[in-house]
Amino acid sequence: MKPRTSVRRQLRRGLAVAGGVLPALAAGGCAWDVPQSTVIARSDFARAILDVYAIITWATIGIAAVVFAALGWVLLRYRGRPGAPMPAQVRGHTLLEISWTIAPALVLLVIAVPTIQVVFRTQQATAERGALEVVVRGWQWWWEFRYPALDIVTANELHLPAGRPVLLRLEGPDVIHSFWVPRLGGKRDVVPGRINHISLTADTPGEYPGQCAEFCGTSHANMGMRVIVHAPDAFDRWVAAQQAPLPEPQGEAAEGRTIYASQACVGCHTIRGVSAGVLGPDLTRFGARKTIAAGMLPSTPENLTAWLMDPQAIKPAAKMPALGLTEAQARAISAYLLSLR
Repeated sequence: MKPRTSVRRQLRRGLAVAGGVLPALAAGGCAWDVPQSTVIARSDFARAILDVYAIITWATIGIAAVVFAALGWVLLRYRGRPGAPMPAQVRGHTLLEISWTIAPALVLLVIAVPTIQVVFRTQQATAERGALEVVVRGWQWWWEFRYPALDIVTANELHLPAGRPVLLRLEGPDVIHSFWVPRLGGKRDVVPGRINHISLTADTPGEYPGQCAEFCGTSHANMGMRVIVHAPDAFDRWVAAQQAPLPEPQGEAAEGRTIYASQACVGCHTIRGVSAGVLGPDLTRFGARKTIAAGMLPSTPENLTAWLMDPQAIKPAAKMPALGLTEAQARAISAYLLSLR
């Protein structure tokens, strides 16, 4: 008996610990204010989605309340009693059957109407008056953002003005990707041969991380992005900086430009006035970006040098090949690229 008693005691202790630890762990996963939270809206698009979620949530709570109330009543009303006869057996109930057919249809209608309204409002293919149009291209495994009216091209960092309507045109040059910035709205696929759209107005300046949400190959998980929402005057300054002539490199950066121009880099990357490649990210203002490799690493001389020497070691299956650079050459090119602000 003693071993059995000991096992029971240990089991009770284990259940007590689990009863205390599991709720704490569950509560720890309920934080809302996280970088990629879907419940903190920073655009009209995200807020419209949250409104639909709220309708679904309250409908679900109402359904659960009715079901549990009915279940409780049945359990109490028809519980077994000593000596009680067999209850009457009901074979069909027309009113109940009509009710549980109509009620779910009404619930679905309540959910469907606002959902369809949001879908059509956020997928319009024409820009509002004064809207900023941005072409979004998903590549393996990085993001390209083109501003046709501003003659600006960036990679992995999308800059938007707060309070101004934006129309994103989503294109897929290679495989299916999915554009998703949780705080700015729902995900939308980037499909080869098809143009999808997102219409939104970001309302709060800040930085919002995003991610490709459709498996697209080996480095899918490394295909991140950052959306920087500026106050209107700050966005105008960013545009002016992007359109300004490039600074003339000095010292090690000048040496890096010479090495860059002699390598295969020029066949893949664009730097205005230096190269016009189209296979890789536009590097014209590379030095102004805060990260490299689609958000994997901070943009520092050390990280960039390591990337130039062996991209595959940092980002598996990256399209950029190892160029056989010496460490000194990689440092010089790194200095040049970081000078492009």
